[in-house]
Amino acid sequence: MSNNVRRGNAVEYIAARPGPVPVACCDASVDDFGCDVFTLEEMRRYLPQEITDALQATVEFCRPLDPQIAGSVAEAMKCWAIERGATHFTHWFQPLNGGTAEKHDAFLEPDGDGKAIMVFSGKNLIGGETDASSFPSGGLRCTFEARGYTAWDPTSPAFIKRHSNGATLCIPTAFCSYTGEALDKKTPLLRSIQALSRSVVRLMKFFGLPEERVKVTLGAEQEYFLIDKQFYLQRPDLLQTGRTLFGAPPPRHQQLEDHYFGAIKPRILNFMNEVERELWKLGIPAKTRHNEAAPAQFEIAPFFEELNLAVDHNMMVMEVLRQVADRYGLVCLMHEKPFAGINGSGKHCNWSIDYGALSMLKPGSDPHRNAIFLTTLCAVIRAVDLHSDMLRCATAGPGNDHRLGASEAPPAIISIFLGDQLTEVIEQIEAGSVTGSRRKAGAMRVGADMLPPLPRDATDRNRTSPFAFTGNKFEFRAPGSSQSASTAIMMLNTIVAESIDYISDELEKFDGGDFNANLQSVLQKIIRNHKRVVFNGDNYSDNWVKEAEKRGLPNLRTTLEAIMPLKDPANHQLFSRYGVLSATEMLSRYEVNLEEYYRKIRIEGGVALELSRTMICGAAVDEYRRLGDALNQASASGISGGRSALCACMEKLGNAIDALENANNALETAMEQGDDGILEALTEVRKAADTLEYLVDDRLWPLPKYREMLFVY
Repeated sequence: MSNNVRRGNAVEYIAARPGPVPVACCDASVDDFGCDVFTLEEMRRYLPQEITDALQATVEFCRPLDPQIAGSVAEAMKCWAIERGATHFTHWFQPLNGGTAEKHDAFLEPDGDGKAIMVFSGKNLIGGETDASSFPSGGLRCTFEARGYTAWDPTSPAFIKRHSNGATLCIPTAFCSYTGEALDKKTPLLRSIQALSRSVVRLMKFFGLPEERVKVTLGAEQEYFLIDKQFYLQRPDLLQTGRTLFGAPPPRHQQLEDHYFGAIKPRILNFMNEVERELWKLGIPAKTRHNEAAPAQFEIAPFFEELNLAVDHNMMVMEVLRQVADRYGLVCLMHEKPFAGINGSGKHCNWSIDYGALSMLKPGSDPHRNAIFLTTLCAVIRAVDLHSDMLRCATAGPGNDHRLGASEAPPAIISIFLGDQLTEVIEQIEAGSVTGSRRKAGAMRVGADMLPPLPRDATDRNRTSPFAFTGNKFEFRAPGSSQSASTAIMMLNTIVAESIDYISDELEKFDGGDFNANLQSVLQKIIRNHKRVVFNGDNYSDNWVKEAEKRGLPNLRTTLEAIMPLKDPANHQLFSRYGVLSATEMLSRYEVNLEEYYRKIRIEGGVALELSRTMICGAAVDEYRRLGDALNQASASGISGGRSALCACMEKLGNAIDALENANNALETAMEQGDDGILEALTEVRKAADTLEYLVDDRLWPLPKYREMLFVY
């Protein structure tokens, strides 16, 4: 059966699919929330009070785990998991490939009498050894150096993953090498939380506040596409690269703006309901679901949670989305730009800091609280201005290269949106007097004046900004949908910790005097030196690119440019000083990113060559023959015509294929020279192929088209 017939059959199959069958009580139930999580409530059921209290202190106050209680905790966890149907356990970790990893071990052990018992020791719980040789390490490990070690992270509770024929106890862990270097994304994130916590506690002493627990919070909005599996299996480019390497834009895609927040189709709504059921059982507070801007694009968003847990939960959200989609005959696409010419998908990271019950990024009802808010705000402004290269580095990747700066995604230039009112406030602080201020009553005095009411409406924000203040948090919109949120927020935590320490250092220089006046002078200096990073306008405009260049803001447009800061000794010094990443670990991340980039580009080049030669050229030849037969018949009837447009496009495609093959073969040299010319070759092949899609008879075109994948589901 030819490809074009299979494509037609897929449309017919999907169109004839029975409608959703009503299922009683199919929505997620609040009674099930967290039923597959070893929560504090479950600990109390299985453990003595003193052990539960000790474990809770470890979780809440980051105290070292008492090895004496590990055995009791392990036994309790095993009993709970077995009662929930688990037969195996795994240390669940997040290696540098951007996904999650697990190796399952059975609780079962022979008892020596021909029978078996279920065993899970404190040693099994606290740590494990796994093969580290096949995970990316950027030179931290050699292939023959296989040992890698997992270490239990008690701040993220154990949970149960279910499948059709059983269940597995998953224990969130860090992953490190034999010599102690971090081989994962969790370890640096945990280090950055500790660094930021220390800096915040130090700063709060200047405000006369007692030591409190610092809580960094995150809400990760996850965007994704859904297409029918029938189409997906006929698109080798989607199968192997996650994005369509070919595909002409249809006359209608998202121009009518009718999909965004529109009524959710029954099949998709059933899928979303089941996703929420699965997530709620895992204790993941999925809150919001809706259609996104592009056809077949959707979003899921949770409540805010503590950062480490929120990152773990987001990794689980992505896995559940993929698994449930498969049950519904759908495929969930997490690539940042699976379809050219329409919106890409991001992971909007809403980040904030709490000090005890105080939200440090929420304007308060008294001058003292507002002084804390303004101090934190200025620390963030300074951090983003000085270290925007590290934030951009955290969002680097070949998928995000296609997304940033295109179709509602923020550009590669990192700037901050504050809004007009808050911008006016910091201008008043900078002015320090009535002169130059629009505030009739005089300039803002830190610690003395009240802030004006600041709008918190979610729509009152700049969707083009990569880093926007949205009322009580910052929304970092640049991370890509497939990326782990851990790297971006680890970077953010570290650079903000450095800026908070800078403020503390400056305050320590004052020998007495009025604290609020001293603080105001420090904040004035920060605003004066770093206000260039604040931009409230249209980040998509060409004028902003020019203006940003005048301001001296970096524009790291490609992955190869964006990952270079990982080699900067100044950045090595910063991250080493805060104990987040050593120079060796940072260089390893550079190597991992570089290798991943070229591997993915090489795969895309190979797939594009295969498809263009074996499918697209064949369709063009079939069309040439069809036209020839038609022209012969027309000529016999006295009608003249030609195939010039088709022939010209076929010639362009042939030349582009040759150029792509040469670029693919020269990729090793390109890596050494920092050249990504293969992308230009890929673009030229695509241009020719997409033009052919408009010329070839629809019945002959082998690949499912955009109009089908985006609208037929």
